[in-house]
Amino acid sequence: MFCRKCGEELASENAEICLKCGTKKGNGDNFCPNCGSGMETGAEYCVKCGCKIISSSDQDSQKSRVTAGVLGILLGGFGVHNFYLGYTSKAVIQLSVSCVCILLACCTGGLSVIGSAGMGVWGLVEGIMILCKSINVDGKGLPLKN
Repeated sequence: MFCRKCGEELASENAEICLKCGTKKGNGDNFCPNCGSGMETGAEYCVKCGCKIISSSDQDSQKSRVTAGVLGILLGGFGVHNFYLGYTSKAVIQLSVSCVCILLACCTGGLSVIGSAGMGVWGLVEGIMILCKSINVDGKGLPLKN
């Protein structure tokens, strides 16, 4: 990580401020936080390394990887983790299929429990993928914070 104001490499990934200029991590728009190269003000992507530049307002709205992963593992069959991450279409599909399967299971004596279990497995797998960093971005394309 590099300071976005002065381009100096930060002491560690967990550093909250730049030790050279004292700027809070994520503030400034002169340098790429990924490679440290100079950038034009307001650029969305670094022309040297191609990484997406996250504004300070975007940093405040970054979603937690751990929260999303745990939601996926515990409530993934209902799409809760996808609602949290902003993947609304996928979340609505998961919720709808789970609800229909549960209603059918109640009406038919449990014949469509398999569909509901399938949604649970889907959510479990996505939760694990989020925690293992196979899924790295939210619905807006912002990276998940650790």
